[in-house]
Amino acid sequence: MFETLKNAFKVKEIRVKIWITLAFLFVYRLGCYIPVPGAFGIWENALGADGGLSYLNIMSMMTGGALQYGSLFAMGIGPYINASIILQLLCVAIPYLENLSKQGEEGRKKIARITRYVTVLLAIVQAVGILVSYRDFFCPTTHGEDYLPLNFIFGYEKIGGWANAFAYISVIIIFTAGTCITMWIGERITDYGVSNGISMLIFAGIIATAGQGLIGLIRTWIDSGFEASNFWIVFIYIIAIILVFGAIVWVDLAERKIPVQYAKQVKGRKLYGGQSTSIPIKINANGVMPLIFAFSILSFPELIMNLFWRNSNAYAWWRTWMSSTSQYPFYSIVLCLLILFFAYFYAQIQFNPDDISKSIQQNGGFIPGIRPGKPTADYLRKISNRITLFGAIFLAIIALIPSVVFNAIAPAAGSGVFSATGLLIVVSVALEFNQQLEAQIMMKNYKGFLK
Repeated sequence: MFETLKNAFKVKEIRVKIWITLAFLFVYRLGCYIPVPGAFGIWENALGADGGLSYLNIMSMMTGGALQYGSLFAMGIGPYINASIILQLLCVAIPYLENLSKQGEEGRKKIARITRYVTVLLAIVQAVGILVSYRDFFCPTTHGEDYLPLNFIFGYEKIGGWANAFAYISVIIIFTAGTCITMWIGERITDYGVSNGISMLIFAGIIATAGQGLIGLIRTWIDSGFEASNFWIVFIYIIAIILVFGAIVWVDLAERKIPVQYAKQVKGRKLYGGQSTSIPIKINANGVMPLIFAFSILSFPELIMNLFWRNSNAYAWWRTWMSSTSQYPFYSIVLCLLILFFAYFYAQIQFNPDDISKSIQQNGGFIPGIRPGKPTADYLRKISNRITLFGAIFLAIIALIPSVVFNAIAPAAGSGVFSATGLLIVVSVALEFNQQLEAQIMMKNYKGFLK
């Protein structure tokens, strides 16, 4: 990868794209520290007061700590990702959206426009949910209900209900505007920079949070007078990071290649076909999507009950038995089952054996030892199901083990930084960025050859 970066900086056009990407990422990180009136810094207590606030911790990790400080980009790119997932699933269920997805560039533009509208709607809903869900951390109850929540004015002022409503509405508008700006930055990186802009923003947030945790460990070692015990904690922590990332990269790049042979065809005076190729099926072709779906399904009931039935017995039962911080294993068991289910569900959306078999047969191809048509589709389906099973087991292991390992080594560094979602996103984005650079360098070499 370092060799790829070195070669990329030798090409002026690619070098400009890299600097544009870095400039937009700098603007994004700067926005993560711009204070929102009345909300800046008020959630630090919320993160530390209750380890069960996993939803808030995960969101803060994805935004590089922006949500923790209640800044302009507190919600980050999360609503846009949720809107994209919803539209992607609806494209399979709704014929109108399915037709748009097949209309080429024009259809993709219309879907992108719809995604933006849904993003704004979800951003408003999410901002309201955050404010209502964590309202206990906005204003100490000792001041009473007549005092302005959110600390909107420095110090507490006794005011009426309209000012209270204005404070909430103002923060909701600012958070939604921050999400829209973040979405615009991500699209500009995609258009003028390198790689996918949305992925780069998430990558930057996770790396920033991870860097803060690692720097905190090193600072603890320095403050302790360079004690040997703290040194070994830092050393083992870094070694564990390297090993886990290496394992993820190894599995992420692994694939099963199914050979395909195309028969020779004589058309007129020319001979076509006769070549051999392969169909690559990646072990972890689903990426991080099954994890996102599984975590979302498990966190949604807790979020809803926290909003409307905080004092109910159902909420207490859920926190005891099904919370991510529960001492019982039921959360882990259900999480693994959901990961397995969504891995197969998402594999069915991405990989259609019947369409691939039909395409191979129409082009005069066949898999050696397998008859064309339905036997080929059944063979591809069997291979896909087996590989999906191993991919789902890998995701389940990544979902449970790394966070436990990092938490055991150094609890103060924050195990949420190296959660399954964060680890997979960082690796996937880094590999995608490297592939994009290699592809653009290759295109430049081809242009030079043609000239």
